[in-house]
Amino acid sequence: MEVVITVDEGAAARVVAGIVERLLRTTDQPVLGLATGSSPLASYRMLVEAHLAGELSFAGASAVLLDEYVGLPPGHPQGYRAFIRHHLADRVDLVPDRLHGPDVWTDDLAAACVAYDRLLDELGGVDVQVLGIGSDGHIGFNEPGSSLRSRTRVKTLTSTTRADNARFFGSLDEVPRHVVTQGLGTISDARHLVLVACGSGKAAPVEAAVEGPVTASCPASVLQLHPHVTVVVDEAAAAKLANAAYYRETYAGKPSWQEL
Repeated sequence: MEVVITVDEGAAARVVAGIVERLLRTTDQPVLGLATGSSPLASYRMLVEAHLAGELSFAGASAVLLDEYVGLPPGHPQGYRAFIRHHLADRVDLVPDRLHGPDVWTDDLAAACVAYDRLLDELGGVDVQVLGIGSDGHIGFNEPGSSLRSRTRVKTLTSTTRADNARFFGSLDEVPRHVVTQGLGTISDARHLVLVACGSGKAAPVEAAVEGPVTASCPASVLQLHPHVTVVVDEAAAAKLANAAYYRETYAGKPSWQEL
């Protein structure tokens, strides 16, 4: 695991966008895993700007969603497919039918979860998976207690997560209680995991994920077991990291030929 501490959210976004840009420029038919929520938004804006400037193309790429709410109608503005389309996919040259997500509108959600994991395999696996982290340490919608080897499945959202997401809805009552999410095992199949977190509210979950024990009580701690993880945080989100000085020193001394 490599931890990159940046001066602010904008600098963190540039690091994450740079990782995605390198993937798109150097890989034939790359598969990009996209997170929703506020954490990756600044990076998505930078990627859109690079595309509009003629510097970056998504034409050969496929993109996959981490999760999707259950119970919202297709096209609902707070659905995660709509979110990704609004903030990224519809603003670049990604082929529309190469944006994939779990089918949460089917009558057989269990079969849809199995089918989604199969689709990820058929695409050749995810090259770079962008992640955020919840205040309780969840990634995707893998709440505390999730199996570290879990696959795509239906999950019930905790009251904490629903309260965190209520700002995107008219009221707490409008926030769905269930989602389909890639499991921790599914997420861990990606070749490169990139977690971005900014702000003091993320300091505690970042510390638990990076320096705490590997435990289902902090789902993001599963990242410690992955061979290629980049954690990008600003100073506020890094405030509780005991080894922050070490992370700064190793990143500053990183060989010019060694990529994130």
